[in-house]
Amino acid sequence: MAASSALVLGACSSNADKGGTSAAPASAVTDIKCEGKESLKASGSTAQANAMKIFSTSFAKTCPGHELAYGGGGSGQGVSDFTQNLTDFGGSDSPLKGEEIQKAAQRCGSEAWQLPLVFGPIAVTYNVDGVDDLALSAPTLSKIFSGEAKTWNDPAIAADNPGKTLPATPISVIYRADQSGTTDNFQKYLTAAGGWTKGAGKTFNGGVGEGKQGNPGVGSAVKPTPGSIAYVEWAYAQSNKLSMAKIITDQDKSGVALTAETGGKTIESAKLKNGPDNHNMVIDTESFYKPTTAGAYPIVLATYSIVCSKYADTSVGQGVKTFLSVASAPQNQGQELINAGYIPLPSEFQQKLSSSISALQ
Repeated sequence: MAASSALVLGACSSNADKGGTSAAPASAVTDIKCEGKESLKASGSTAQANAMKIFSTSFAKTCPGHELAYGGGGSGQGVSDFTQNLTDFGGSDSPLKGEEIQKAAQRCGSEAWQLPLVFGPIAVTYNVDGVDDLALSAPTLSKIFSGEAKTWNDPAIAADNPGKTLPATPISVIYRADQSGTTDNFQKYLTAAGGWTKGAGKTFNGGVGEGKQGNPGVGSAVKPTPGSIAYVEWAYAQSNKLSMAKIITDQDKSGVALTAETGGKTIESAKLKNGPDNHNMVIDTESFYKPTTAGAYPIVLATYSIVCSKYADTSVGQGVKTFLSVASAPQNQGQELINAGYIPLPSEFQQKLSSSISALQ
């Protein structure tokens, strides 16, 4: 990641991700030791970019002279930049896998940890003339995003929306063109709940539609495209004033609208894959996709900061620890995140996250 391409996020942070929401002014956090490298670099998930603006503004106010340059670029770039030692930490909406784990360990000279700061719901947005209230099930979404359902009056869509008049407008799928954790999580949801046979991963496998770069690109493409449908991080659906489909689950046959409350119900049951005593805090999101609680919105991803458990340069390690301590402070895991389109880390995880951050070297 070239330094010139990175967005320096500090006390005067601007909204560089077009289509994202503007973060509310953050304040300084008390009882933080401002140690280590002052100018940090990171890149990756565009889904967490607006959260990084909140955290970085608070970071600069808490520790004058400290700043974070967050370059975005998508989860794939975040992992790549981190493993190539181009950044101090990476941002990803998907956990590291196989070779990525090995490369991260080689870069660090120690185990790489994945620390979730926020949860981000994925909205299913659409632009269909005359349709203001739409409900879609996972099997129907699988048909739409694989191209099997070609028009908005397809029988599967009609079955999800009894009594509604649906037009014969052709469906225009919009997907993420870049390597995307949002794509990975959306395809995991379709696989688990919708009979999707195309596989998961950071590349969209549907074989239909038009690709756009990042959440900003997808979010801004829906409104000018008649008949369109897309998956996009909640903040970009909100800021672009897009219609969002209710998602049908076994517990809610008429669909669940995306709100902070319905997303919060989902993540209340989140579990750590590696157990409660492991500092590598990978969330088991598979349980999200088939909720057993009524009123739970099922398409939610965890956003991670990928860090070295022990940095070769202790100054970098201390700087990353300082930033994450600010980001995870209770005042930065509340209403400001909700306003920006995120669901804060559940309280049961906050103490564990603080323990993992404290263990960084």
